[in-house]
Amino acid sequence: MRLARLRTLAALLASLPLCVAAQGFSALVSPPRFEDSARPGTTYRNVVEISNLSPASARYTLKTADWRLDPQGAAIFDEALAPDSCRPWVGLEAAQIEVGAQGKRRYRFEVAVPADAPAGECRFAILLEGEPETVRGSVALPVSGRIGIIVYLAVGGAAARLQTRAMGVQRIDGRDLPVLEIHNAGNAHSRLEGLIDGTDAQGRKIAFAPSNLPILPGETRSIALQPQGDDPATPAPPIAYPLKLEGALDWDRQRLELDAVLNR
Repeated sequence: MRLARLRTLAALLASLPLCVAAQGFSALVSPPRFEDSARPGTTYRNVVEISNLSPASARYTLKTADWRLDPQGAAIFDEALAPDSCRPWVGLEAAQIEVGAQGKRRYRFEVAVPADAPAGECRFAILLEGEPETVRGSVALPVSGRIGIIVYLAVGGAAARLQTRAMGVQRIDGRDLPVLEIHNAGNAHSRLEGLIDGTDAQGRKIAFAPSNLPILPGETRSIALQPQGDDPATPAPPIAYPLKLEGALDWDRQRLELDAVLNR
């Protein structure tokens, strides 16, 4: 039951719209990311809803970008075309749009997947940018707000293949937490889900959930296991090491088995 509640909560959080407010830029997009699949030789189409939360009409510029993840899992955008980019397949409805005060706009995009496209993952971002504004200070600088809408499109049956490279304990946000080094040997991204049963040195039973960071193809990423309270209002219990972990985490329709004792 608790696993079902956690998965439901994770799904709700992942589907929440993304809102950014900076100076006069106050926009919301829903959904903030797309994770889907397409066959070679077909055209994938979808829609993102853009809301202007400000009391005045707003003009936005939209364009594509390539991106990568930093060690903390934050996206770093690059408008230069990467060598293996699928952005030439992408079509956007318009380069500029205007959304009225407190208004909404459904914005369309499509990906024309070539018939000879190899199995793999088409990843790109749609950058939504507001008009530049001048920020006064010691030096007046033009700045503009920006939202990156992330798209993952698995082509030709692409899938992740996750492997545990190492396990250990790391200091994260003031706590010593179990961490898995996960390598993705597949050709699409994935995220670990589920709960792992833990028993600490004082005999306490603690459930652990993995962080929701995506693991990209060819990447090795540190995935922290966070201790869970009995309910959202209950703080996670302290951990006395050594800690025994047993169970399995899931991704797609596969499982990652764990049976280990970790020392601080």
